[in-house]
Amino acid sequence: MNFYDHEALKLNGEPQDMSAYKGKTIIVVNTASKCGFTPQYKGLEKLYQKYKDDGLVILGFPCNQFGKQESGSSDEIQEFCEMNYGVTFPMFEKVRVNGVNAHPIFKHLRSSLPGGLFGSRIKWNFTKFVIDKKGKPVKRFSPTTKPEKMEGYIQRVLKR
Repeated sequence: MNFYDHEALKLNGEPQDMSAYKGKTIIVVNTASKCGFTPQYKGLEKLYQKYKDDGLVILGFPCNQFGKQESGSSDEIQEFCEMNYGVTFPMFEKVRVNGVNAHPIFKHLRSSLPGGLFGSRIKWNFTKFVIDKKGKPVKRFSPTTKPEKMEGYIQRVLKR
C-alpha cells in the first residue's frame, strides 16, 4: 500500500482520504496534550504557516498510548490545540500507533521507516514522519527533535 491509499477520520468524524494530499510534502506526527513535548505544537504550527504555500502540510494524530497523555475527547483536543497553540493544520481522531490495533497509516510509516533501538515501534509522542510529494516516507524524527531543527530538511524536500 501507498500512503495515499489510506484514510483517517478528522477530529469532527469526517473521513479524509490521504490522496487529498498528493503532491504535498507531509509531516505526520502523533500528538498528546499532556506531554513534555506538547509545546512542539507551536513549532509545528510555525513550520506549517511558513511553508504551507510551498506545499507543506502537517497531519496531527492524537495518541493516548504513552502515559495516557491524551485522554480528552475530539472536541477537547480541538479546543486545546486552537486555544493554547493556535493549531490550524489538520488534526485527526485519536489513534493507536503501536501494536496490533495501530492505525494503518502508522503501520505503514513504521514499516517504511523503522526506528533505531526500538525497531519499528514508536517510542513516544511527537514522533514525526516526513513524506515526500510522491507519497514516499523519507525521514523519521524522534520526539526530542524540535520542529525548528527539521526546517532545513523540510526545505530540501519541498524543493525536490
